[in-house]
This record gives sequence, structure tokens and C-alpha cells, in this order.
Amino acid sequence: MAVGAGICDAEQYFRELQRVCAQMPLAELEGVIIALSQACEQGRTVFLFGNGGSAALASHFSCDLGKGVAHYSPGPRFRAVSLVDNVPTMTAWANDASYDEIFAEPLANFLQPQDIALAISGSGNSRNVLRGLEVARGAGAQTIGFTGFKGGKMKALCDICVIVPSDNMQIIEDLHLSVAHTIFSVLTSRRRNAARSVAAAAD
Repeated sequence: MAVGAGICDAEQYFRELQRVCAQMPLAELEGVIIALSQACEQGRTVFLFGNGGSAALASHFSCDLGKGVAHYSPGPRFRAVSLVDNVPTMTAWANDASYDEIFAEPLANFLQPQDIALAISGSGNSRNVLRGLEVARGAGAQTIGFTGFKGGKMKALCDICVIVPSDNMQIIEDLHLSVAHTIFSVLTSRRRNAARSVAAAAD
């Protein structure tokens, strides 16, 4: 994984960030928005997971979906669960089984068909993230991935995969957060607009 690859000053970093931002896969991003919206309407659960910075984003995005969408827009509430927030469970599985299983085993406890497993991995090759996706597919869940580089092994395990077209891990992580905030912003805006339309039709 590249760390600050080819970046020697701040101006160059922001130029590269702007270049990659302009190449983001918007069709896949729209697909994620639709899938999450449908899951919310159907009472499905969204499970989020990743390592390191991706773990931080899983926790952050779970909060945006579970609290933020409900607070800023009307409609059904998201059932969003960040698997990285239960440290005792993660460390128990890591210690007694394998670190590779820290997401797969909790998912095996809770996943129902048509739930969503939303995996985040900059490289797309983190073994524990891949195992979580494998379990999710076996359970009949929908799989969504946020990744970078060329998608790694994650790409083949995802129904929808948002790939940041960069080999710089910092830029990938920057834009994963932007992807999460874009989804949150579009979801809340569409829900508010739909509520206004219903209210106007009732007048």
C-alpha cells in the first residue's frame, strides 16, 4: 500500500486529490444510495466494518446513518451496526480463533437475507474484510464495498463496489469519507424532498 506515494508538498497533494475526485465512479455511488435507501425502507440491517482508518469510517458512517438520517430527515430509521465498535467481541474472536474471523463470526450471528454488509478496505485485500464479505454472500446479504487501487479481491465479492481510482492510501481514505458524506447528504435531501411532495399533494 502506498503511503503518500509521489507527494512532496501540500499543493501537489491537493492537486492529486482534485484529479482523483473528478474521476470518482458516480454510477456505483448512486447504486449504493439506492440500495441503502431500499434497505432502510424494508427494515433491513446495514453492517459496517473495516480496519484502521476504515474502522474509524465504519463507526462514523454508522452514526451518520443511524442518528444523522433520522435527525435531519423524516421517514423510517436506519438499522445500522458498526462491527468495529464491539472491541471485546473482536478481540475474543481474534484471540480464540483468528484475526481473519473478527467480522465473519459476528456477521454469522446476525445476518439475515437481504441485509447489507458494507465493507471498507483501502487495498481491497484485507483478509478479515474479505471473510466478512464471504459470510455475507453465503447468508444471502447484499454486499457493498468501498476500496481503492484496482479494487483488490474485494471487487469480486461485492454486488456494488465504489473504487477510488488512486494508489495513494491517504487520498483513498479522504475520498471514502467523502463518499460516506455524499451518501448521507443525498439520502437526507431526497427524504426531505419526498416528504415535502407528499405534504404538498395532501394540501
